[in-house]
Amino acid sequence: MTGRDAPRGRRRDPEGRRRAIVEAACALIPDTGIHGLSHRLVAARAGVPLGATTYYFTDLADLSRAALEHAAARWTEELRAWATALRDSDDVPAALAALAARYAEDRPRALIEAELYTAAARRPELRPLAHLWFDGLVRVLRAHTTPAAATATALLLDGALLRALRDEDPVDVTELTAALRTLMGDGPEVSGRR
Repeated sequence: MTGRDAPRGRRRDPEGRRRAIVEAACALIPDTGIHGLSHRLVAARAGVPLGATTYYFTDLADLSRAALEHAAARWTEELRAWATALRDSDDVPAALAALAARYAEDRPRALIEAELYTAAARRPELRPLAHLWFDGLVRVLRAHTTPAAATATALLLDGALLRALRDEDPVDVTELTAALRTLMGDGPEVSGRR
């Protein structure tokens, strides 16, 4: 049998294997935290030989960074969806509170973000990733309020989401909506379409 005759299922897919490793590491972070990741756990979760994880990633710092970059790409997509929902809303504070509540319901995603924030405090190379969500949220919010109020609103949302994560309680949408109205003001950008 020549190399051309080999079954198609046996073809090498280096990019697919690397992606599987990254996705497995990302999926493990909510359970193990970044510091609990190991090449062995990731290989088992990805269904690849242990040596594959060290082939593609020189160390656990490299692997955890790739997993966090993968998660950050999803946050960028989420922010686009938030921008659309807020643009189409007649009540931006209420819509924003509902979006935050739905975000907090996805506990694994919220845990990954919290892990990234903590890791960035110790690993400066992760700080740009940690800023992606916050800075992107501020940009989205500036279309609906002043720059200062946009920053204050993003800070409030970060705190509300961390509190919901810490306490394993849902976000109180009524309470959050009232706080957002206070921060964002009552202008036409907030209470309705421009």
